Amino acid sequence: MAAQTASVSHGPRATPGHHPSRAADPDVEGVATRGDVRIAWAVYGDHHDASVPTVVLVPTWSIVPSRFWKLQVGYLARHFRVVTFDGRGSGASSRPAGAAAYTDTEYAADLLAVLDATSTDAPVLVTLSCGAAWAVHHAARHPSRVRGIVAIAPSCGLDVATPGRDEVPWDRPLDTTHGWAKYNKHYWLGGGYDDFVDFFFRRMFPEPHSTKQIEDCVGWAHEITPSVLADTTAGRLGCDGAVCESIVPLTRDVTCPVLVVHGSDDRIRPLAFGERLAELTRGSLVVLDGAGHGPPARDPVKTNHLIRSFVERVAGPSGAPRVEGPVVIPSASSVGSAVDADRSRTGPADDGRAAPTRVAGAGAADALVRRTWTRARNRRRRVLYLSSPIGLGHAQRDVAIAAALRERRPDLEIDWLAQHPVTRVLAQHGERVHPASAWLRNESGHVEHEAGEHDLHAFQAIRHMDEILVHNFMVFSDVVEGGDYDLVVGDEAWDVDYFLHENPELKRFAFAWMTDFVGWLPMPDGGAHEAALTADYNAEMIEQRARFARVRDRSVFVGSPDDVVDQPFGPDLPSIRSWTAANFSFAGYVTGFDPAAAAVEAPAVRAELGVGPDERLCVVTVGGSGVGVPMLRRVLDAVPTARALAPDLRFVVVAGPRIDPASLPAPEGATVLGYVPDLYRLSAACDVAVVQGGLTTCMELTALRKPFVYVPLRHHFEQTFHVRSRLDRYEAGRHLPYEEAIDPDGLAEAIAKEASREVAYRPVETDGAARAADLLADLV
Repeated sequence: MAAQTASVSHGPRATPGHHPSRAADPDVEGVATRGDVRIAWAVYGDHHDASVPTVVLVPTWSIVPSRFWKLQVGYLARHFRVVTFDGRGSGASSRPAGAAAYTDTEYAADLLAVLDATSTDAPVLVTLSCGAAWAVHHAARHPSRVRGIVAIAPSCGLDVATPGRDEVPWDRPLDTTHGWAKYNKHYWLGGGYDDFVDFFFRRMFPEPHSTKQIEDCVGWAHEITPSVLADTTAGRLGCDGAVCESIVPLTRDVTCPVLVVHGSDDRIRPLAFGERLAELTRGSLVVLDGAGHGPPARDPVKTNHLIRSFVERVAGPSGAPRVEGPVVIPSASSVGSAVDADRSRTGPADDGRAAPTRVAGAGAADALVRRTWTRARNRRRRVLYLSSPIGLGHAQRDVAIAAALRERRPDLEIDWLAQHPVTRVLAQHGERVHPASAWLRNESGHVEHEAGEHDLHAFQAIRHMDEILVHNFMVFSDVVEGGDYDLVVGDEAWDVDYFLHENPELKRFAFAWMTDFVGWLPMPDGGAHEAALTADYNAEMIEQRARFARVRDRSVFVGSPDDVVDQPFGPDLPSIRSWTAANFSFAGYVTGFDPAAAAVEAPAVRAELGVGPDERLCVVTVGGSGVGVPMLRRVLDAVPTARALAPDLRFVVVAGPRIDPASLPAPEGATVLGYVPDLYRLSAACDVAVVQGGLTTCMELTALRKPFVYVPLRHHFEQTFHVRSRLDRYEAGRHLPYEEAIDPDGLAEAIAKEASREVAYRPVETDGAARAADLLADLV
């Protein structure tokens, strides 16, 4: 197909909608058309500044779409303008028939068409695998339209042998399907496609614990047909009438800077490919020792840093603010409602808050930027606190721990890198929210997106949140790079703990990890597959801790040794309880409030709610996310029956910060509230409660010695196993499966019975915040 002038048809929406599970949303989407082939593209991080460099994430082999770059897009779009597009034969782009439609020259012409369609002059091209050949074609023929090339794991068009693979013909029938014989047109078209895909991606990701990367790529490979992949391969190899052109002669005409990144354990194409391309293009080579063929997916933090460093070297500084040295941060109270917003954007806040100091490009104003370096002896003690946004319990206990820590270190400065709804609690307590918090993608929004009717597969939800976790870690990495923090406290900040163990060289501060559960556990209906996945995740964590014990200076379990489930991490893995006892310090439970003082305030709270002395109050709450809407509706449906059984019952239903109370019905005898600060005050005032199975709310009620019904989210392994085990130890609460709560009569009966029950719970620790602060104080 001859190259034609690109025409552009913009996507169906000028301002694309927010996707809660993505690390970034495109600013604009469109289609570049060459003949009858449509190439779908997207632009992210449009900084509206012509001096900001553009990065084009070039397609790879059509077996995966541009979504492969999901762990790069969010971070790079914060610093640069980013263009992605689906290569022909993949994603939302056309799938023309025949090998001739898929030659390297066609892909290179598509690249040029996308540059024209997106008004991109001279970008930095970032490639993986086959994409390197297309970048070389483009750079050789259009040198003025490229600033540089980052070629990751180049694999095509070079005069380098791949032992074991090159000897196997792709286009002839074979009498074996062993090894690289699976890489065969006739095997794909004859029913062996699934087997090939599984084989290929297991070779692509030889690194241990790569289940998610393999799963993603296998899924993408099934978005196209075997015949399309056969055409794309024939076009690249010069089969079925296509003309294959080596890129070796073209490299002489590549004049832009080139960075080649290649894994030493690449089992798709050996390191010699990367070495040869670097030699031919007079470029630089970075060898990732122990890495396979997919560093953008398997080593995203290192890959992202390499890309950014190269782009800034060849195309100038980024367009995003950097965090340099001490930053003036407004108090949360002065921010007001600004920090309440769901900060799901990729850019800095536009609400008037102080932004980090910008290190701008090459303009004259850049010389006016003032920087200050403070000698270590003159620095105040600084802590960066990270509190999980999945629920509000972490925020409540973390604020209490921070207050206790300040008592021990009066000169302490604490900044919070936090998301909604945590920011609601922080604003209430006048804590300082770091302005870079605006760059975080919201984890609660992702969880809500993953949930069904009172159903949240928590383990899979975390797995599916990989691009958000990478994005948020990169924000954290930028913050600590210039923040001079003495201590980072991560309360279930999964991204920070995981990627610091994967990139321990980035640790430049004391690090304390806090959690109230240890160990991923499979749900029974997940079968052997889920059991294997959870065991693999647990094994990776155990191996990380054994190899890099220095990453965590303190591991704090919020609870006691007996609160840890007594189950194995998986086959041939240790007991969760024994391993946790050997690797954690125990703070006891942290309520974040004084139960005795809350009991004293209870009569006043009841009076504020209009609850009479002859009435009993039932409080219903489902935590800080929007997952609990179905449960709230079930309880509200049961109110009339419950009041028929117990006429003195009054209901107060708390929707929380992410559910609109106006969206819920309010039957007689029930009041629906929105976000309630210090929810424990309401719990202290109640006579009975109905809650989900979240640990914080259940333990609040246990500490207050209140009868309650708890209905764990289905498929939520933490609520199903970890929380229930702890509540059983305290002999607290009445467990009610959601299947039974669906029946209004059954739910009403459970509430009425629990309201009349005398409780005899084990006592809950009251000094947890102080004990946790003692464990942290010597780190700062």
